[in-house]
Amino acid sequence: MSITKVIKKYKINEQPNDFAFWRSRSYEERLEALEQIRKDYNSWRYDAEQGLQRVYRIIKRA
Repeated sequence: MSITKVIKKYKINEQPNDFAFWRSRSYEERLEALEQIRKDYNSWRYDAEQGLQRVYRIIKRA
């Protein structure tokens, strides 16, 4: 998947609706964008890759 930078100028009262844009995208595209935003945020906020914080092992089930 290649990303192309697109810049458009609109008058204040003619701006497109973000909701309509995302509704026009497929479920997979929306989920990919959300995952990328999550990764970017975690990288910025915690300065590390997100992963498991602890490893748990079940010793005995009740």
